[in-house]
Amino acid sequence: MSLFDLDFGSGFRHGVHPPDLKDLTSGEAIRRMPFPDMIVLPLKQHAGAPARPLVKKGDRVQRGDRVGEAQGFISSPIHASAAGTVRDIRRWPHPDGSMQKAVILDVDPHDPQVPRPRIVPEWSELEAGQVAGAVRDAGVVGLGGAAFPTHVKLSPPEDAEIDTIIANGAECEPYLTGDHRTMVEHPERVHFGLRVMMHALDVERAVIGVEENKPDAIEALRRTIPDDLDISVVSLRAKYPQGAEKMMIKSILGREVPSGGLPLEVGVVVQNVGSISTIARVFESGYPLVERIVTITGPGVRRPSNLTMPVGTRIADAIEFCGGLTEDAERVVFGGPMMGNAQADLDTPILKGTTGIVVLTEATAATGPQYPCIRCGRCLQACPVFLDPADLGQLARAGQFEEMTELDLDDCMLCGSCAYVCPSNIPLTQLIAAGKNQVRRLRRLAQETEDGEATDEGESADGSPEKDAA
Repeated sequence: MSLFDLDFGSGFRHGVHPPDLKDLTSGEAIRRMPFPDMIVLPLKQHAGAPARPLVKKGDRVQRGDRVGEAQGFISSPIHASAAGTVRDIRRWPHPDGSMQKAVILDVDPHDPQVPRPRIVPEWSELEAGQVAGAVRDAGVVGLGGAAFPTHVKLSPPEDAEIDTIIANGAECEPYLTGDHRTMVEHPERVHFGLRVMMHALDVERAVIGVEENKPDAIEALRRTIPDDLDISVVSLRAKYPQGAEKMMIKSILGREVPSGGLPLEVGVVVQNVGSISTIARVFESGYPLVERIVTITGPGVRRPSNLTMPVGTRIADAIEFCGGLTEDAERVVFGGPMMGNAQADLDTPILKGTTGIVVLTEATAATGPQYPCIRCGRCLQACPVFLDPADLGQLARAGQFEEMTELDLDDCMLCGSCAYVCPSNIPLTQLIAAGKNQVRRLRRLAQETEDGEATDEGESADGSPEKDAA
Protein backbone atom coordinates (compact mmCIF):
# COMPACT_ATOMS: atom_id res chain seq x y z
CA MET A 1 0.00 0.00 0.00
CA SER A 2 1.30 3.43 -0.93
CA LEU A 3 2.48 5.77 1.80
CA PHE A 4 -0.29 8.19 0.86
CA ASP A 5 -3.16 5.73 0.44
CA LEU A 6 -6.14 7.08 2.36
CA ASP A 7 -9.24 5.28 3.55
CA PHE A 8 -12.88 6.00 2.90
CA GLY A 9 -14.24 2.61 3.93
CA SER A 10 -15.91 1.32 7.06
CA GLY A 11 -15.41 2.79 10.52
CA PHE A 12 -14.32 6.42 10.62
CA ARG A 13 -13.52 8.36 7.48
CA HIS A 14 -10.08 9.59 6.48
CA GLY A 15 -7.00 8.65 8.50
CA VAL A 16 -3.75 7.14 7.23
CA HIS A 17 -1.95 3.79 7.09
CA PRO A 18 1.61 4.10 8.43
CA PRO A 19 3.54 0.82 8.70
CA ASP A 20 2.93 -0.56 12.21
CA LEU A 21 6.60 -1.55 12.81
CA LYS A 22 5.58 -3.58 15.88
CA ASP A 23 7.51 -6.77 15.08
CA LEU A 24 10.46 -5.64 17.20
CA THR A 25 8.50 -6.12 20.45
CA SER A 26 5.04 -7.58 19.70
CA GLY A 27 6.31 -11.04 20.64
CA GLU A 28 8.41 -9.88 23.59
CA ALA A 29 6.88 -10.82 26.95
CA ILE A 30 6.76 -8.09 29.58
CA ARG A 31 9.83 -8.10 31.82
CA ARG A 32 10.48 -6.22 35.04
CA MET A 33 13.28 -3.68 35.04
CA PRO A 34 15.47 -3.45 38.17
CA PHE A 35 15.15 -0.32 40.25
CA PRO A 36 17.56 2.45 39.18
CA ASP A 37 19.73 4.41 41.60
CA MET A 38 17.61 7.55 41.25
CA ILE A 39 13.93 8.30 40.57
CA VAL A 40 12.61 11.64 39.32
CA LEU A 41 8.91 12.31 39.95
CA PRO A 42 7.61 15.46 38.23
CA LEU A 43 4.60 16.95 39.97
CA LYS A 44 3.09 17.53 36.53
CA GLN A 45 2.24 14.05 35.26
CA HIS A 46 -1.39 14.44 34.27
CA ALA A 47 -3.88 16.74 32.60
CA GLY A 48 -5.05 19.54 34.87
CA ALA A 49 -3.31 21.15 37.83
CA PRO A 50 0.10 19.78 38.92
CA ALA A 51 0.34 18.11 42.29
CA ARG A 52 1.62 19.97 45.35
CA PRO A 53 4.68 18.45 47.10
CA LEU A 54 4.07 16.78 50.47
CA VAL A 55 7.69 15.93 51.27
CA LYS A 56 10.90 17.86 51.83
CA LYS A 57 14.57 17.27 51.30
CA GLY A 58 15.88 14.51 53.56
CA ASP A 59 12.53 12.77 54.10
CA ARG A 60 12.48 8.98 54.00
CA VAL A 61 9.67 7.46 51.92
CA GLN A 62 8.44 3.94 51.24
CA ARG A 63 7.25 2.69 47.88
CA GLY A 64 3.65 3.79 47.45
CA ASP A 65 3.83 6.73 49.88
CA ARG A 66 2.19 9.90 48.64
CA VAL A 67 4.74 12.58 47.77
CA GLY A 68 2.45 14.94 45.89
CA GLU A 69 -1.12 16.01 46.65
CA ALA A 70 -3.75 16.65 43.96
CA GLN A 71 -4.82 20.27 43.55
CA GLY A 72 -8.41 20.46 42.45
CA PHE A 73 -10.81 18.00 40.84
CA ILE A 74 -8.86 17.62 37.59
CA SER A 75 -5.56 16.68 39.19
CA SER A 76 -3.94 13.56 40.59
CA PRO A 77 -1.68 12.65 43.51
CA ILE A 78 1.88 11.42 42.95
CA HIS A 79 3.30 8.43 44.83
CA ALA A 80 6.86 7.30 45.47
CA SER A 81 7.68 4.54 43.00
CA ALA A 82 10.61 3.34 45.11
CA ALA A 83 11.70 3.43 48.73
CA GLY A 84 14.44 5.91 49.40
CA THR A 85 15.34 9.40 50.54
CA VAL A 86 14.27 12.71 49.05
CA ARG A 87 17.44 14.21 47.62
CA ASP A 88 15.82 17.44 46.47
CA ILE A 89 12.71 19.12 45.09
CA ARG A 90 13.64 21.26 42.13
CA ARG A 91 13.03 21.88 38.46
CA TRP A 92 13.98 19.03 36.14
CA PRO A 93 13.72 18.36 32.37
CA HIS A 94 10.15 17.31 31.50
CA PRO A 95 9.05 15.29 28.45
CA ASP A 96 7.08 18.29 27.13
CA GLY A 97 10.36 20.23 26.74
CA SER A 98 9.89 22.47 29.76
CA MET A 99 11.50 22.45 33.21
CA GLN A 100 9.05 21.30 35.86
CA LYS A 101 9.25 20.94 39.63
CA ALA A 102 10.04 17.33 40.57
CA VAL A 103 10.67 15.21 43.67
CA ILE A 104 14.06 13.53 43.28
CA LEU A 105 14.59 10.28 45.21
CA ASP A 106 17.80 8.44 45.97
CA VAL A 107 16.67 4.81 45.83
CA ASP A 108 17.64 2.65 48.81
CA PRO A 109 19.72 -0.20 47.30
CA HIS A 110 19.06 -2.46 50.29
CA ASP A 111 15.29 -2.08 50.47
CA PRO A 112 13.21 -5.00 49.09
CA GLN A 113 10.94 -2.41 47.45
CA VAL A 114 7.75 -4.08 48.63
CA PRO A 115 4.93 -1.57 49.10
CA ARG A 116 3.52 -1.21 52.59
CA PRO A 117 0.47 -3.39 53.31
CA ARG A 118 -2.65 -1.44 52.42
CA ILE A 119 -6.36 -1.80 52.95
CA VAL A 120 -7.82 -3.21 49.74
CA PRO A 121 -11.18 -1.54 49.00
CA GLU A 122 -14.02 -4.04 48.48
CA TRP A 123 -15.30 -2.54 45.25
CA SER A 124 -18.66 -4.33 45.20
CA GLU A 125 -19.69 -2.68 48.47
CA LEU A 126 -18.71 0.83 47.40
CA GLU A 127 -20.97 3.44 45.89
CA ALA A 128 -19.98 5.07 42.60
CA GLY A 129 -18.41 8.11 44.26
CA GLN A 130 -16.39 5.90 46.59
CA VAL A 131 -15.01 3.87 43.68
CA ALA A 132 -13.99 7.08 41.92
CA GLY A 133 -12.45 8.31 45.18
CA ALA A 134 -10.36 5.16 45.57
CA VAL A 135 -9.16 5.47 41.98
CA ARG A 136 -8.31 9.12 42.57
CA ASP A 137 -6.41 8.34 45.77
CA ALA A 138 -4.38 5.75 43.84
CA GLY A 139 -3.29 8.38 41.32
CA VAL A 140 -4.69 6.52 38.31
CA VAL A 141 -4.64 8.49 35.05
CA GLY A 142 -5.05 7.58 31.40
CA LEU A 143 -2.05 5.46 30.40
CA GLY A 144 -2.60 5.88 26.67
CA GLY A 145 -0.66 9.14 26.57
CA ALA A 146 -3.07 11.93 27.49
CA ALA A 147 -2.87 11.13 31.25
CA PHE A 148 -6.36 12.48 31.97
CA PRO A 149 -7.29 11.68 35.61
CA THR A 150 -9.38 8.50 35.53
CA HIS A 151 -11.61 9.42 38.47
CA VAL A 152 -13.05 12.27 36.38
CA LYS A 153 -14.32 9.77 33.80
CA LEU A 154 -15.83 7.74 36.63
CA SER A 155 -17.68 10.84 37.88
CA PRO A 156 -19.93 11.95 34.98
CA PRO A 157 -22.60 14.63 35.52
CA GLU A 158 -25.82 13.35 37.04
CA ASP A 159 -27.75 14.06 33.86
CA ALA A 160 -25.32 12.07 31.67
CA GLU A 161 -26.85 8.87 30.32
CA ILE A 162 -23.93 6.48 29.89
CA ASP A 163 -24.87 3.15 28.29
CA THR A 164 -21.53 1.80 27.04
CA ILE A 165 -17.92 1.60 28.18
CA ILE A 166 -15.35 1.22 25.42
CA ALA A 167 -12.00 -0.28 26.38
CA ASN A 168 -9.43 1.15 23.99
CA GLY A 169 -7.04 -1.59 22.92
CA ALA A 170 -6.30 -0.21 19.46
CA GLU A 171 -2.72 0.91 20.17
CA CYS A 172 -2.53 2.29 16.63
CA GLU A 173 0.77 4.16 17.01
CA PRO A 174 3.64 2.49 15.18
CA TYR A 175 6.23 0.60 17.28
CA LEU A 176 4.25 0.55 20.56
CA THR A 177 3.18 -2.82 22.00
CA GLY A 178 2.65 -2.35 25.75
CA ASP A 179 -1.15 -2.50 25.53
CA HIS A 180 -0.88 -5.47 23.17
CA ARG A 181 1.17 -7.44 25.67
CA THR A 182 -1.13 -6.40 28.53
CA MET A 183 -4.12 -7.88 26.68
CA VAL A 184 -2.20 -11.06 25.80
CA GLU A 185 -0.65 -11.67 29.21
CA HIS A 186 -3.27 -10.20 31.56
CA PRO A 187 -6.71 -10.42 29.90
CA GLU A 188 -8.41 -11.33 33.19
CA ARG A 189 -7.11 -8.12 34.72
CA VAL A 190 -8.64 -6.11 31.87
CA HIS A 191 -11.99 -7.81 32.44
CA PHE A 192 -11.84 -7.22 36.20
CA GLY A 193 -11.07 -3.55 35.69
CA LEU A 194 -14.06 -3.32 33.35
CA ARG A 195 -16.21 -5.01 36.00
CA VAL A 196 -15.28 -2.30 38.50
CA MET A 197 -15.94 0.49 35.97
CA MET A 198 -19.31 -1.00 35.00
CA HIS A 199 -20.26 -1.08 38.67
CA ALA A 200 -19.14 2.52 39.24
CA LEU A 201 -20.95 3.87 36.17
CA ASP A 202 -24.01 1.59 36.49
CA VAL A 203 -23.44 0.38 32.93
CA GLU A 204 -24.37 -3.09 31.68
CA ARG A 205 -22.44 -3.17 28.40
CA ALA A 206 -18.75 -2.89 27.61
CA VAL A 207 -16.89 -3.28 24.32
CA ILE A 208 -13.16 -3.86 23.90
CA GLY A 209 -11.87 -2.49 20.59
CA VAL A 210 -8.67 -4.09 19.29
CA GLU A 211 -7.04 -3.59 15.90
CA GLU A 212 -7.01 -6.68 13.69
CA ASN A 213 -3.20 -6.80 13.67
CA LYS A 214 -3.30 -8.19 17.25
CA PRO A 215 -5.11 -11.54 16.75
CA ASP A 216 -3.50 -13.11 19.83
CA ALA A 217 -4.85 -10.28 22.01
CA ILE A 218 -8.33 -10.63 20.52
CA GLU A 219 -8.27 -14.39 21.15
CA ALA A 220 -7.03 -14.01 24.74
CA LEU A 221 -9.68 -11.42 25.61
CA ARG A 222 -12.52 -13.42 24.04
CA ARG A 223 -11.42 -16.63 25.76
CA THR A 224 -11.52 -15.02 29.22
CA ILE A 225 -14.76 -12.98 29.07
CA PRO A 226 -16.65 -13.60 32.35
CA ASP A 227 -19.96 -15.38 31.85
CA ASP A 228 -21.89 -12.86 33.94
CA LEU A 229 -20.78 -9.72 32.08
CA ASP A 230 -21.97 -8.28 28.76
CA ILE A 231 -18.50 -7.71 27.28
CA SER A 232 -17.72 -8.07 23.60
CA VAL A 233 -14.39 -7.86 21.78
CA VAL A 234 -14.49 -6.08 18.42
CA SER A 235 -11.79 -6.51 15.78
CA LEU A 236 -11.11 -3.11 14.21
CA ARG A 237 -9.47 -2.29 10.92
CA ALA A 238 -5.81 -1.34 11.40
CA LYS A 239 -5.83 2.34 10.59
CA TYR A 240 -4.42 5.43 12.23
CA PRO A 241 -5.69 7.14 14.45
CA GLN A 242 -8.09 4.31 15.31
CA GLY A 243 -7.24 4.70 19.01
CA ALA A 244 -8.55 8.27 19.30
CA GLU A 245 -11.72 8.40 21.40
CA LYS A 246 -13.94 9.89 18.73
CA MET A 247 -12.65 7.43 16.13
CA MET A 248 -13.24 4.44 18.41
CA ILE A 249 -16.79 5.53 19.12
CA LYS A 250 -17.51 6.02 15.43
CA SER A 251 -15.96 2.68 14.43
CA ILE A 252 -17.61 0.59 17.16
CA LEU A 253 -20.97 2.25 17.76
CA GLY A 254 -21.47 4.44 14.71
CA ARG A 255 -22.05 7.45 16.98
CA GLU A 256 -20.50 10.81 16.21
CA VAL A 257 -19.22 13.03 19.00
CA PRO A 258 -20.17 16.62 18.08
CA SER A 259 -17.54 19.26 17.43
CA GLY A 260 -16.26 20.50 20.77
CA GLY A 261 -18.17 17.71 22.52
CA LEU A 262 -17.22 14.84 24.81
CA PRO A 263 -17.89 11.09 24.55
CA LEU A 264 -20.36 11.23 27.44
CA GLU A 265 -22.61 13.38 25.25
CA VAL A 266 -23.25 10.30 23.13
CA GLY A 267 -23.52 7.97 26.12
CA VAL A 268 -19.97 6.57 26.13
CA VAL A 269 -16.95 6.46 28.41
CA VAL A 270 -13.68 5.43 26.72
CA GLN A 271 -10.73 4.16 28.74
CA ASN A 272 -7.36 2.74 27.70
CA VAL A 273 -6.83 -0.95 28.51
CA GLY A 274 -3.66 -0.12 30.46
CA SER A 275 -5.63 2.21 32.73
CA ILE A 276 -8.37 -0.41 33.13
CA SER A 277 -5.74 -2.98 34.12
CA THR A 278 -4.37 -0.48 36.67
CA ILE A 279 -7.86 0.00 38.15
CA ALA A 280 -7.97 -3.77 38.61
CA ARG A 281 -4.64 -3.71 40.46
CA VAL A 282 -5.90 -0.97 42.79
CA PHE A 283 -8.81 -3.16 43.87
CA GLU A 284 -6.71 -6.33 43.96
CA SER A 285 -3.84 -4.99 46.05
CA GLY A 286 -4.67 -1.49 47.26
CA TYR A 287 -1.44 -0.23 45.67
CA PRO A 288 -1.37 3.12 43.87
CA LEU A 289 -0.01 3.74 40.36
CA VAL A 290 3.76 3.52 40.91
CA GLU A 291 4.82 1.58 37.83
CA ARG A 292 3.74 1.05 34.25
CA ILE A 293 4.55 -0.96 31.12
CA VAL A 294 6.75 0.93 28.66
CA THR A 295 7.87 -0.22 25.20
CA ILE A 296 11.56 0.56 24.58
CA THR A 297 12.00 0.05 20.86
CA GLY A 298 13.14 1.30 17.49
CA PRO A 299 16.12 0.59 15.24
CA GLY A 300 18.33 2.77 17.43
CA VAL A 301 18.17 0.59 20.58
CA ARG A 302 20.07 -2.68 20.82
CA ARG A 303 17.53 -4.84 22.69
CA PRO A 304 13.92 -3.70 22.15
CA SER A 305 11.71 -4.70 25.09
CA ASN A 306 8.41 -4.34 26.88
CA LEU A 307 9.28 -3.42 30.46
CA THR A 308 7.47 -2.86 33.72
CA MET A 309 9.38 -0.01 35.30
CA PRO A 310 8.96 2.49 38.14
CA VAL A 311 7.37 5.80 37.21
CA GLY A 312 10.18 8.36 37.28
CA THR A 313 12.84 6.12 35.68
CA ARG A 314 15.16 8.23 33.51
CA ILE A 315 15.50 7.57 29.78
CA ALA A 316 19.21 6.83 30.17
CA ASP A 317 18.58 4.07 32.74
CA ALA A 318 15.84 2.46 30.65
CA ILE A 319 17.92 2.45 27.48
CA GLU A 320 21.00 1.16 29.29
CA PHE A 321 18.98 -1.81 30.55
CA CYS A 322 18.00 -2.49 26.92
CA GLY A 323 21.61 -2.72 25.78
CA GLY A 324 22.20 0.94 25.01
CA LEU A 325 21.98 2.95 21.81
CA THR A 326 23.27 1.84 18.42
CA GLU A 327 26.05 3.84 16.78
CA ASP A 328 23.64 5.46 14.31
CA ALA A 329 20.95 6.38 16.89
CA GLU A 330 19.71 9.86 16.05
CA ARG A 331 16.50 10.72 17.88
CA VAL A 332 14.78 9.61 21.10
CA VAL A 333 11.00 10.03 21.06
CA PHE A 334 8.63 9.77 24.01
CA GLY A 335 5.52 7.98 22.78
CA GLY A 336 5.02 6.87 19.19
CA PRO A 337 6.52 8.56 16.12
CA MET A 338 3.16 10.06 15.07
CA MET A 339 2.29 11.95 18.27
CA GLY A 340 5.41 11.65 20.39
CA ASN A 341 7.90 14.33 21.45
CA ALA A 342 11.60 14.17 20.61
CA GLN A 343 13.74 14.50 23.73
CA ALA A 344 16.80 16.66 24.19
CA ASP A 345 17.94 15.23 27.55
CA LEU A 346 18.36 11.57 28.50
CA ASP A 347 17.79 12.52 32.15
CA THR A 348 14.12 13.12 31.32
CA PRO A 349 11.96 10.70 33.35
CA ILE A 350 9.20 8.27 32.43
CA LEU A 351 5.78 9.63 33.43
CA LYS A 352 2.53 7.86 34.22
CA GLY A 353 1.38 8.55 30.67
CA THR A 354 4.58 7.46 28.89
CA THR A 355 3.64 4.63 26.51
CA GLY A 356 7.03 4.08 24.99
CA ILE A 357 10.50 5.29 24.10
CA VAL A 358 11.24 5.00 20.38
CA VAL A 359 14.83 5.44 19.27
CA LEU A 360 15.19 6.34 15.60
CA THR A 361 18.35 6.15 13.52
CA GLU A 362 19.72 8.68 11.07
CA ALA A 363 17.93 6.87 8.23
CA THR A 364 14.54 6.51 9.93
CA ALA A 365 14.53 9.99 11.49
CA ALA A 366 15.28 11.83 8.24
CA THR A 367 12.40 14.00 7.04
CA GLY A 368 13.94 15.62 3.96
CA PRO A 369 13.84 19.27 2.88
CA GLN A 370 10.76 21.40 3.39
CA TYR A 371 8.97 22.98 0.41
CA PRO A 372 6.10 25.48 0.03
CA CYS A 373 2.54 24.17 0.26
CA ILE A 374 1.25 23.12 -3.20
CA ARG A 375 -2.42 23.01 -2.08
CA CYS A 376 -2.69 19.34 -3.03
CA GLY A 377 -5.38 18.68 -0.43
CA ARG A 378 -3.83 15.50 0.96
CA CYS A 379 -3.92 16.87 4.52
CA LEU A 380 -7.63 17.60 4.08
CA GLN A 381 -8.25 14.02 3.00
CA ALA A 382 -6.18 12.60 5.85
CA CYS A 383 -7.62 14.64 8.74
CA PRO A 384 -10.03 12.40 10.70
CA VAL A 385 -11.93 15.38 12.15
CA PHE A 386 -12.31 17.22 8.82
CA LEU A 387 -10.15 20.28 9.52
CA ASP A 388 -8.00 22.23 7.06
CA PRO A 389 -4.48 21.62 8.39
CA ALA A 390 -2.79 23.63 5.62
CA ASP A 391 -4.72 26.77 6.52
CA LEU A 392 -4.20 26.20 10.25
CA GLY A 393 -0.46 25.83 9.69
CA GLN A 394 -0.25 29.04 7.67
CA LEU A 395 -2.23 30.95 10.29
CA ALA A 396 0.08 29.64 13.01
CA ARG A 397 3.13 30.84 11.08
CA ALA A 398 1.52 34.25 10.66
CA GLY A 399 0.66 34.48 14.37
CA GLN A 400 -3.07 34.76 13.59
CA PHE A 401 -4.19 32.66 16.53
CA GLU A 402 -7.71 34.00 16.88
CA GLU A 403 -8.34 33.10 13.24
CA MET A 404 -7.19 29.54 14.03
CA THR A 405 -9.97 29.16 16.59
CA GLU A 406 -12.50 30.12 13.94
CA LEU A 407 -11.35 27.04 11.97
CA ASP A 408 -12.23 24.71 14.89
CA LEU A 409 -8.69 24.51 16.23
CA ASP A 410 -9.93 22.93 19.47
CA ASP A 411 -11.08 19.84 17.57
CA CYS A 412 -7.52 19.07 16.44
CA MET A 413 -6.06 16.16 18.44
CA LEU A 414 -2.55 16.59 17.00
CA CYS A 415 -2.61 13.05 15.60
CA GLY A 416 -0.01 13.89 12.96
CA SER A 417 -1.92 12.46 9.99
CA CYS A 418 -1.63 15.74 8.08
CA ALA A 419 2.14 15.99 8.46
CA TYR A 420 2.51 12.31 7.57
CA VAL A 421 0.95 12.73 4.12
CA CYS A 422 2.36 16.19 3.29
CA PRO A 423 4.57 15.88 0.17
CA SER A 424 6.22 19.22 1.03
CA ASN A 425 7.38 17.96 4.45
CA ILE A 426 5.69 20.90 6.19
CA PRO A 427 5.68 20.29 9.98
CA LEU A 428 1.94 20.87 10.22
CA THR A 429 1.53 19.11 13.54
CA GLN A 430 4.21 21.19 15.24
CA LEU A 431 2.82 24.41 13.78
CA ILE A 432 -0.71 23.63 14.93
CA ALA A 433 0.55 22.52 18.36
CA ALA A 434 2.37 25.86 18.74
CA GLY A 435 -0.85 27.62 17.76
CA LYS A 436 -2.85 25.68 20.34
CA ASN A 437 -0.30 26.59 23.03
CA GLN A 438 -0.54 30.28 22.12
CA VAL A 439 -4.34 30.19 22.15
CA ARG A 440 -4.29 28.58 25.62
CA ARG A 441 -1.87 31.26 26.82
CA LEU A 442 -4.04 34.08 25.45
CA ARG A 443 -7.15 32.58 27.02
CA ARG A 444 -5.38 32.24 30.35
CA LEU A 445 -4.21 35.86 30.24
CA ALA A 446 -7.71 37.01 29.33
CA GLN A 447 -9.16 35.02 32.23
CA GLU A 448 -6.59 36.42 34.65
CA THR A 449 -7.39 39.93 33.49
CA GLU A 450 -11.11 39.30 33.90
CA ASP A 451 -10.59 37.81 37.36
CA GLY A 452 -8.44 40.79 38.33
CA GLU A 453 -11.11 43.24 37.24
CA ALA A 454 -13.74 41.31 39.16
CA THR A 455 -11.53 41.37 42.26
CA ASP A 456 -10.97 45.09 41.95
CA GLU A 457 -14.72 45.68 41.82
CA GLY A 458 -15.66 43.21 44.54
CA GLU A 459 -12.99 43.69 47.20
CA SER A 460 -12.14 46.46 49.61
CA ALA A 461 -8.71 48.01 49.90
CA ASP A 462 -7.54 45.36 52.38
CA GLY A 463 -8.58 42.53 50.06
CA SER A 464 -11.66 41.42 52.00
CA PRO A 465 -15.03 41.13 50.18
CA GLU A 466 -17.00 44.38 50.35
CA LYS A 467 -20.34 44.10 52.15
CA ASP A 468 -23.54 45.20 50.54
CA ALA A 469 -24.24 48.86 51.41
CA ALA A 470 -27.78 48.03 52.45
